[in-house]
Amino acid sequence: MPKYVLAYHGGSMPEDPAAQAEGMAAWGAWFGSLGDAVIDGGNPTTVSKTVTAKSVTDGGGANPLSGYSLLTAADLDAAVTLAKGCPILAVGGSVEVAEALDM
Repeated sequence: MPKYVLAYHGGSMPEDPAAQAEGMAAWGAWFGSLGDAVIDGGNPTTVSKTVTAKSVTDGGGANPLSGYSLLTAADLDAAVTLAKGCPILAVGGSVEVAEALDM
């Protein structure tokens, strides 16, 4: 079955511990609903740099990566359907979905 990278952009971590716990519970429930589709739940990311042939810049560009996951799905549309339940969407973030090609 094809593999898909879910690249998370934006969103925010609440400062309030109760809100943080609620957010973590939402992520846990979403991953639970995905079942065997989850290959690697991934991780959030922190500070980044963008590397080009001519330079290295801080900040990850206009839409820096905030985390990732790796899932299986029948096709791209099925992976997008899975991504629509992602909790990052509720806090202003977005999910980029791309097929990971086997090489």
